[in-house]
Amino acid sequence: MTGSELGDLLALQDLDTGLDQRRHRRSHLPERAELAAIDREAAELAATTAEATVGRDEIAGRQAAVEAELATTEERMASVNRRLYGGEVRASRDLQALAADVETLKGRASSLEDEVLELMELREPFETRLAAVSARTAALAERRLVTAEALALSEATVDEELDRLAKQRADAAASVPAELLGTYDRLRARLDGVAVARLVGNHCDGCHLTLPSMELDRIRHLAEREVVTCDQCGRILVRS
Repeated sequence: MTGSELGDLLALQDLDTGLDQRRHRRSHLPERAELAAIDREAAELAATTAEATVGRDEIAGRQAAVEAELATTEERMASVNRRLYGGEVRASRDLQALAADVETLKGRASSLEDEVLELMELREPFETRLAAVSARTAALAERRLVTAEALALSEATVDEELDRLAKQRADAAASVPAELLGTYDRLRARLDGVAVARLVGNHCDGCHLTLPSMELDRIRHLAEREVVTCDQCGRILVRS
């Protein structure tokens, strides 16, 4: 393998490393993490809303039932009053019975009114909580929209870089012999994306381990066309 081929292979590795870095950056954009946090909070708010709504509706149902009974009681009381004061009933005993009915109905109505007030007081914290959660949910929705737009812009920026590097990568790969490219691809798949490393002094720039003196001496005496691999990690070494 010529020095030129090794240089092309190293350039290819640099491009692949750049592509990997940008793919990683794209998947770990801060806006993406912020969106995830927003969605988690939105889910929590939705759960809070559901819980508060159940509590509010349960009290509202009880309140509606009491108010319906109160309305019926008031209607009955109005009807009895009409009979009491309408002049149709004249017997003293009947008038006393009607008056007693009115007092009973008044007492029941008063009790129902108190119950309605108590239920309204019980309902108020739920309404307050729901209003606060609704306002927070609306604000969160706005923030999500802004963050999603920012994420799209950041992704577009990275995608432009990926497209540019992908074109350069295609050109670089075309200059590497097919057999060598196949070896390179297999090593990349096995070695976390880094198949080629520079031999810097006495250590491999891929695994950052020091090569034994005997191995270094053996490498120095190899012909330039010989493919050299790191005996520590197996990566192809490019000699300076």
